[in-house]
Amino acid sequence: MKKYILFLLFVGILTESCKKNDDAPVIEEEQEEIVEEEVVEEEIDIQVQNFMWQTLNAYYFWQADVPVLADNRFSTQVEYESYLRSHPNPENFLLNELLFSEDRFTFYSDDYKELTNFLSGISKSNGLEFGLSRIGSSDDVFGFVEYVIKDSDASTKDIKRGDFFIGVNGTELTVNNYIDLLFGENDTYTLNMATIENNTISPNGKEVTLTKQEGLVEDPILVNSVLNIGDKRIGYLMYNSFTPGSGEALNNVFADFKGQNVTDLVLDLRYNSGGRGTTAQILASLIYGTNTSDLIFRTRYNDKVQALFEPGELDNNFVATTGTANGNSNAALNTLNLNTVYILATDASASASELVMVGLEPYMNVIHIGTTTVGKNQGSITFVDDPENGNFYDSEREDQINPENQWGLQPIVSRVENSAGFSDYADGLVPDIELEEDVTNLGTLGDVNEPLLARAIQEITGISAKRSFEVNMPVNLVSSSKLYDERNMALILNGLNVGSKNILKEIK
Repeated sequence: MKKYILFLLFVGILTESCKKNDDAPVIEEEQEEIVEEEVVEEEIDIQVQNFMWQTLNAYYFWQADVPVLADNRFSTQVEYESYLRSHPNPENFLLNELLFSEDRFTFYSDDYKELTNFLSGISKSNGLEFGLSRIGSSDDVFGFVEYVIKDSDASTKDIKRGDFFIGVNGTELTVNNYIDLLFGENDTYTLNMATIENNTISPNGKEVTLTKQEGLVEDPILVNSVLNIGDKRIGYLMYNSFTPGSGEALNNVFADFKGQNVTDLVLDLRYNSGGRGTTAQILASLIYGTNTSDLIFRTRYNDKVQALFEPGELDNNFVATTGTANGNSNAALNTLNLNTVYILATDASASASELVMVGLEPYMNVIHIGTTTVGKNQGSITFVDDPENGNFYDSEREDQINPENQWGLQPIVSRVENSAGFSDYADGLVPDIELEEDVTNLGTLGDVNEPLLARAIQEITGISAKRSFEVNMPVNLVSSSKLYDERNMALILNGLNVGSKNILKEIK
């Protein structure tokens, strides 16, 4: 990212004059020529700042709440451009001038390709997904492995779900250093592993070295199986990200569920922090049904954008096929037509995960087992510097993006609500059955004895197993490999479409 510095170069020549005596002989003095150097001002490129302001002025959900984004903020173009030049650092300009104080989830990148890859599930990662928990009331932190991504560097190492680490490169983890140690610039680091005994964590001398790899693609379907318990055939699906294009894979899983006559479904979203709204529509339809006249969610935009749409144009209904976007083949959905679904969700579940829960609620029994979710009831859209397309990102128009401005913006543009008009879950969705994960007993995902799944099975069968669900050492979550990066919690909406209109120009 280029940085521009405005500077003025002043050069002066100091001259001294003396009084002359009229009677004194006249001495001719050499006249020193004074050369005035022109003031040099380095031009500040404001293309990025202009793109940011124009985009947020048009689409930002809180546009009316940010004074500098007001339509009448500048009386002339000269005043507008002078304002942009007064903020030469684009990142600081965005963060300090343009974003609303209540905005927790807008994000950006100075490389839109890196942004769009990330949102498609392609990232630089070593494949270890972990949580970070505070040790008692101290500032010390330990990590616990949640799962390992298939075909990653971590999948080739001696590390698995339920393992613990207490340090990185020989330095103990604290609330003050974990960001630098785990999420810093180093692609390779060594975890100092640990053991928990009698609720006390201590190093065990084991070390695991991990290296981040560019372009790692995570399969969001980590586990799927059918559990035969008594007269119940329970489908279990652990789904970890609403990535674009995963609708086909989801449909195949449900085809298997349907072929095995599944009677109940446990949907595990405990580590799923969000993704595509269109993929959430597909998953909700696979669970409940394909009546395309029933509303799952509605989007509410700022007043300027909202005024461009007729009633119903911003509705998102259940779907009957996978559609054709993102490589999907428009296949008919293998819906289970259930009237109850059991969803495992925690304080790491957000965005599209919450949308599925809220969207299904008016139509069926949604039994939430776990802990209170994050509370992300807002949607975002990817924008790039492509004014002719309203600045909406379109992979087929990458050659139309301003080559001198490669920034990408993912601002909050809407709030979502279900068919009952409910959208008030900014504080998270409270579970029907509260059960925290126990770091000393995380269990194996998909196994009938894993505590959260076992509790769901108990609810389905109505049979109280002779086991205790008492949590010995609950997670005192500080952060996680997903929650650390707010981009993981995006609810990604499609670009707005109003016929052939360019919304950016229409609003102006």
